[in-house]
Amino acid sequence: MWLLLTVASLISALGTTHGFLGKLNSESPEVTMNISQMICYWAYPSEEYEVVTEDGYMLGINRIPYGKKNSENRDADYDVWLGNSRGNTWARRNIYYSPDSVEFWAFSFDEMAKYDLPSTINFILKKTGQEKLHYVGHSQATSIGFITFCTNPKLAKRIKAFYALAPVATVKYMKSLLNKLTLIPPFLFKIIFGNTIFSPHNFFDEFLATKVCSHEMLNLLCTNALFIFCGFNYKNLNISHLDVYLSHNPAGTSVQNILHWTQAAKSGKFQGFDWGSPVQNMMHYNQPTPPNYNLTDMRVSLAVWSGGNDRLADPQDVDLLLPKLSNLTYHKKIPSYNHLDFIWATDAPQEVYNEIISMMKEDKK
Repeated sequence: MWLLLTVASLISALGTTHGFLGKLNSESPEVTMNISQMICYWAYPSEEYEVVTEDGYMLGINRIPYGKKNSENRDADYDVWLGNSRGNTWARRNIYYSPDSVEFWAFSFDEMAKYDLPSTINFILKKTGQEKLHYVGHSQATSIGFITFCTNPKLAKRIKAFYALAPVATVKYMKSLLNKLTLIPPFLFKIIFGNTIFSPHNFFDEFLATKVCSHEMLNLLCTNALFIFCGFNYKNLNISHLDVYLSHNPAGTSVQNILHWTQAAKSGKFQGFDWGSPVQNMMHYNQPTPPNYNLTDMRVSLAVWSGGNDRLADPQDVDLLLPKLSNLTYHKKIPSYNHLDFIWATDAPQEVYNEIISMMKEDKK
């Protein structure tokens, strides 16, 4: 990132109109769009809603109710809902707390699983009148799904199937640079990073996307910076969309959430947030240590796609996870895939998405 800062300063000093760093790619209009606008940009119908959780967080949620009209390409015609977790760009409001307050950011993936996902699922079921739905999650969205469905069996019964991409539970063998944060003592962690937002999406991210990384010679530099935590597959990335990826990522989360993941990396366990002392843990859990999430209690049908080159959902951690999934119906390991290939790889439709759609169709029979 410091190298990017230096390059950005250099560009500002020399100017961007002289072709010093190569041809300037045209900026995608999606760079400045919100989710609904991007959906409409690709000619899909779009609806926007707001889900309010039990503890007052207001989560934006987007819906694509059906496929493109009068399209030559056949769409799958599913009713698609796109949810958000508290603290990201589209879920940064609370009835009781301002996003400028420490209280707003006092959460981790525990609360996302306890409040956000159940509230979202219940909202969708009520709105559509459906009895059950399919749940597709990537990365932390799989973690949240695992926790929700093993601790809330009533809600789990409303899930037809769970499609987990780059699943994350234990992160004992994680090789990401995120692992280096475990070297920071807990008492020092919040002194360094604060008590509110971690890795916010801000104006500087957009500047990198549109003014720096849009230069052809800097594409590789910027992609390495973007994917430093998750791994990188240059050959399988749509570089023409790099400015869009950079403009909307990272979307932001809490420092407490990142601290929770560093705790998981240290302990090798999939458990609740450690509040720092037996006394505080007793206050939150009625026991001196954080509770473990018992994945063998989960009764949802599961299909899993994992990557052989994934630094976050490391293959060793996935191997530890799979035997705990009693209703695992399918697992595919894609040797070349890293953590982000599941959402951005040019061949993801062939490797992953088409299979998911086929499984959903089979479930209708």
